[in-house]
Amino acid sequence: MESSKETGCRAPEDPVLCINDCGFFDSAATMNMCSKCQKDMILLKQEHAKLAAASSQDVVRRSSSSDESELALAGAAVASADLASQISQVKSKEGLKKCTACRKRVGLTGFSCKCGDLFCAVHRYSDKHNCPFDYRNAGQNAIENSNPIVIAEKLNKI
Repeated sequence: MESSKETGCRAPEDPVLCINDCGFFDSAATMNMCSKCQKDMILLKQEHAKLAAASSQDVVRRSSSSDESELALAGAAVASADLASQISQVKSKEGLKKCTACRKRVGLTGFSCKCGDLFCAVHRYSDKHNCPFDYRNAGQNAIENSNPIVIAEKLNKI
């Protein structure tokens, strides 16, 4: 019997994850990204192209003096920085739900901690992820707010 190496047949390759670390599998046809990440990348490129075209039109309009053209170029740089910050905000909102401690995907079963992070079932307790939230002071403040100070009225002496 001949082995698969000798016959020229290859075993299927192991699946490779998306380069954006979203947890889905990539393909060579989508530039080593999953279909969702590729679609997002195309939309971002189109928005960036529209922004660049709009800023270049502003540069052409304002090119009558050198000071104005410098301002337009600075405006284009600020606009591209704004676009980059918007992209990062969109990714953080849409980002996958992963445990902050072990980076395990948690999906709908993630546990939000009072420190503001998301954790898996193993790291959900404050002692498992070294939570910086001060539970003692929060409890004391809650008791103070829910129990007002009671002071009796003074009695008049006879």
